[in-house]
Amino acid sequence: MNSDHVKGAAKDMAGKIQRKTGEAVGDHEMQAKGLARQAEGKTQKKVGDVRDAAHALGRKP
Repeated sequence: MNSDHVKGAAKDMAGKIQRKTGEAVGDHEMQAKGLARQAEGKTQKKVGDVRDAAHALGRKP
């Protein structure tokens, strides 16, 4: 696990909270921003996966 995994997971969770809050209060803009933050977090976690795979192959990205 590297920093991209941790930061990505945090963004994903923050996005979920923001999206759910937007749903609860009926704020479509907040929902959209939450979905965008979730996507950003999931992408960052995937970057972490690639970094881990490269490290496992003995390469540093």
